[in-house]
Amino acid sequence: MLIREATPEDWPAIWPFFHRIVAAGETFTYPPDLDEEQGRDWWLLAAPNRTVVAVGEAGTVLGTAKMNNNHMGNGSHIASASYMVDPAHSGRGVGRALCEYTVDWARAAGFRAMQFNAVVATNAPAVHLYRSLGFEVLGTLPEGFRHPVEGYVGLHIMHRTL
Repeated sequence: MLIREATPEDWPAIWPFFHRIVAAGETFTYPPDLDEEQGRDWWLLAAPNRTVVAVGEAGTVLGTAKMNNNHMGNGSHIASASYMVDPAHSGRGVGRALCEYTVDWARAAGFRAMQFNAVVATNAPAVHLYRSLGFEVLGTLPEGFRHPVEGYVGLHIMHRTL
């Protein structure tokens, strides 16, 4: 698997799984009816932030990550990231590889820590992955996320020092 900078030409491969994940409304705080143009604008970030894709041997986009400063000004030393793995390729280490990549990027870019602002508490695979990579839950916003099946569930704030 190769992780490389995403280009606008990758968007047609990202959009189908991005749309499916967002429309399901189970893991992201994005509006479920987010259209393609908005999705592209929100996901494909300009420098100094980054968006990458994980690509398989046949050039297939397996997943994607975006990484950025979490806040501006005096809070700009804390990084953040978001991840999407094509469900057709889940369970194969794509998410772990993307998360490790973003942690390495943040460290190399001089960030002091990474913080995820809104990890849905019922997203057990993501919570488990992040914990295995040294992130901890700092707090949980009770009923901060309206899950389409589980109802109102918590949103974790997760953090790790770099």
